[in-house]
Amino acid sequence: MTTTTSPVSLMFPDGFLAQPTIAETVRHALAEDLGRAGDITSIATIPETTPARAIMVARQPGVIAGLPLAVETFQQLAPDIKIEAHARDGAPVVQGKSLLTITGPARAVLSAERVALNFVGRLSGIATLTASYVKETAGTKLRICCTRKTTPGLRALEKYAVRCGGGFNHRFGLDDAILIKDNHIAVAGSITAVLKRARAVVGHLVKVEIEVDTLDQLREVLATGLADVVLLDNMDIPTLREAVALAAGRVVLEVSGGVTVDRIAEIAKTGVDYASSGALTHSAPNFDVALDIEV
Repeated sequence: MTTTTSPVSLMFPDGFLAQPTIAETVRHALAEDLGRAGDITSIATIPETTPARAIMVARQPGVIAGLPLAVETFQQLAPDIKIEAHARDGAPVVQGKSLLTITGPARAVLSAERVALNFVGRLSGIATLTASYVKETAGTKLRICCTRKTTPGLRALEKYAVRCGGGFNHRFGLDDAILIKDNHIAVAGSITAVLKRARAVVGHLVKVEIEVDTLDQLREVLATGLADVVLLDNMDIPTLREAVALAAGRVVLEVSGGVTVDRIAEIAKTGVDYASSGALTHSAPNFDVALDIEV
């Protein structure tokens, strides 16, 4: 058991979520929930000096993410609140596992409850779904990636949750890397033309990825020698195998489209390097987590 007064001590794995991001996100969430007058229910019914003890509990098995945000939520309303952590982000938990014990002013505990649970429920849902994908790829080189299909304003958090589940992050934004899609190719005129334009302007640290729908398009990309990564979009398993053989390690291969948990094991066996799925963030079920009050 670890006693903490800082969310940083709960960060896992490897950080990838800055403390200012945690604090700012929590401030926005509390402002949204408390509104103009604060928690009028708790103010009206709970004496100011009343203490409370609460335990955050996982009501299902899965992988936890978002505890640093829960801690920050309680601390912003009561800086001296005492919190004991019984789990870390990225850890698998069983149903009934205690995650945090919070001891402090009852008003602050009750006012922070929903925001704290929302963070842990949403992010743990993403981490748990990601872990189910990762489990299906065991023994292969495939890495599971998220996409930019995230909740507006919560991208950094949701991509962090993917990492907690054992996945990897694709681009955080449009400025991370060049990803040429079918509409870019249509406007530019051809695969060769668009790759030449991209390579002429990018810096030496910027990767260039291009999306293809057919093996003929892949052949054209390979002939240019200008792409770092090729995104194989909505290809069936036999075609993916052909693509891997055709590329022969000359470019990194990523799969997108139809990347479901039921299909991911087959995709992994084709020998591609990455598979990206928007479902990790846009379709993850909420993780069932609760706060039990002990006054």
